[in-house]
Amino acid sequence: MCLEYEMLKWQNERYPNMQLKEYQDKARVYAIYPEEHRITYPALGLVGEAGEVANKVKKIMRGDVKPEEMEQKKLEVASELGDVLWYCAALAQDLGISLSVIATQNLDKLEGRKQRNVIHGEGDTR
Repeated sequence: MCLEYEMLKWQNERYPNMQLKEYQDKARVYAIYPEEHRITYPALGLVGEAGEVANKVKKIMRGDVKPEEMEQKKLEVASELGDVLWYCAALAQDLGISLSVIATQNLDKLEGRKQRNVIHGEGDTR
């Protein structure tokens, strides 16, 4: 995929081998919101940015994007996903938990569901 190749090339030039912990540490300097709004501010921002991702994808599904515009729209969705990631990092930081731990715990949870054949369905404890 040409788009992914270009993005990986850029990433390797700017931030080779970026890890979640390193991202979270670097992103922290942009967390400029009042102390009394820790946790709440990034949680609300996360919801807003996730809505922006959903809205862009919805327009693609609806057929508003011409085939020649698809690569640009993918970049726009990716940019919004970057905002989602920032808010995830800020929220995790406010909770005192590293993104790396959150990511590995999530994979562990998903693997457990897969082994129990409950990947599909509802509920946090399935």
